[in-house]
Amino acid sequence: MKWEEKSVKSRKTLARTLLGASALGLLGVAGAAQAQDLSACLITKTDTNPFFVKMKEGATAKAEELGITLKSYAGKVDGDHESQVAAIETCIADGAKGILITASDTSSIVSSVQQARDAGLVVIALDTPLDPIDAADATFATDNFLAGELIGQWAAAALGDAAADAKIAMLDLAVSQPTVGVLRDQGFLTGFGIDVKDPGKWGDEDDPRIVGNDVTAGNEEGGRKAMESLLAKDPMINVVYTINEPAAAGAYEALKAIGRENDVLIVSVDGGCPGVQNVADGVIGATSQQYPLDMASLGIEAIKKWADEGVKPEPTEGKDFFDTGVKLITDAPVDGVESIDSKMGMDLCWG
Repeated sequence: MKWEEKSVKSRKTLARTLLGASALGLLGVAGAAQAQDLSACLITKTDTNPFFVKMKEGATAKAEELGITLKSYAGKVDGDHESQVAAIETCIADGAKGILITASDTSSIVSSVQQARDAGLVVIALDTPLDPIDAADATFATDNFLAGELIGQWAAAALGDAAADAKIAMLDLAVSQPTVGVLRDQGFLTGFGIDVKDPGKWGDEDDPRIVGNDVTAGNEEGGRKAMESLLAKDPMINVVYTINEPAAAGAYEALKAIGRENDVLIVSVDGGCPGVQNVADGVIGATSQQYPLDMASLGIEAIKKWADEGVKPEPTEGKDFFDTGVKLITDAPVDGVESIDSKMGMDLCWG
């Protein structure tokens, strides 16, 4: 073969080699871009409540570990439904693969959630089930009814015979009655031994021990105002159920203002570090601890599995949601109600 023919053949071989390498390089770039483009959204009720702060922390850490771009959104206050709807629309437009949401209005959000699911996103409710619960692809949550039931059982046992003549204030979340608020409220009353009538809503009970219901927006100021309102109705209230620990702190301040902070039993749900400290300090008698970091990190894992395998998470056996656990925390344990003390609660707390 002449030198010229060898040279032409070599140039053709080199060109094919370079073309192949280029193609492989482009595939590698495309693959990397595809991995980097995997994104998810976290939509919480607020970004100030320690519960949701910890939830964001868990989601952020797990997203970084799995190479997912996480975008976080929150309502201005608990109950800010419109901001959550706008966030869902943004997530759809941005091409997110999935959404984790703690809904402020668990029924009104359903149509927006369905739009996201129709667009191919997997939607996972955290902490607060949608209404109906199957409006989301999955729910990762505390058993909120059980959380309420535990503090109700504890309060009844702590009072003993006096439970029959209790005067109970019910400090709930919002007038829209999101599922998390209904479940905790109805769980508490059931645990206390009160007929809840329709378990799908609060406020229809006719037990004379219930002084009344008021709403708190899940914050300290709301808890204080709601407590003041119910004390005006009956100043001899001696049991206070609160939707969460910030509301409980506000209720305590209202009671302290009239010198009754030491003779009223306050129970709550959350298990954040400030709330557990309030158990240790005697502000709260008992609280049910839940685990928002676990909810969020498991949710991110589920979105990754959906992106990689097209598989949606399964609920806990016997339940219609994935149960992330709950523990009763009190320094005054009672027979028949399993609990841990505030010292152990501080080892597990968040916020």
